[in-house]
Amino acid sequence: MDVFECIKGRRSIRAFKLDPVNEEDLKKILDAAIHAPSAGNLQSWEFVVVRDEERKRQLARAALNQTFIAEAPVVIVVCANLERSGRGYGERGRTLYCIQDTAAAIQNILLAAYALGYGTCWVGAFREDEAKKILKLPRDIRPVAIIPIGRPAESPAPRPRMPLEKVVHYEIFGKKRLS
Repeated sequence: MDVFECIKGRRSIRAFKLDPVNEEDLKKILDAAIHAPSAGNLQSWEFVVVRDEERKRQLARAALNQTFIAEAPVVIVVCANLERSGRGYGERGRTLYCIQDTAAAIQNILLAAYALGYGTCWVGAFREDEAKKILKLPRDIRPVAIIPIGRPAESPAPRPRMPLEKVVHYEIFGKKRLS
């Protein structure tokens, strides 16, 4: 699939068919994730693959009762490895770079899944401490996103985007006022 078609065609999916996610496809999706750029190539991400029905239900409750999470055949919880990023960049690595790294990996997951015919949703609204307990994560591993994956049972229309003229600025800040 053309990368621009993939970027523009992907939607957040909140209804999934019962079809399982092929193990080979899941490996391709995770492989795409680890090929994301990262600060200093520290690759400060960890991925927890959840298939257990009860654990998915618990994550859905932790995610402010977003029940569609539990309906997906597979859930990937993308986590930041604070210690790994901190080794290279100190506090900035622990508070910023590891989040940027995981965001790049998350985008790769979303696009790779879409290219393989799966639907996903980037869920960032969840009680972090609760998700951490559910997954039994160590102290320096921070859950950043919950991504349900499955064959889509819906086809949402494109969402409106702000025009480029409103968000792209070619002048130095301060010389031209932003609206």
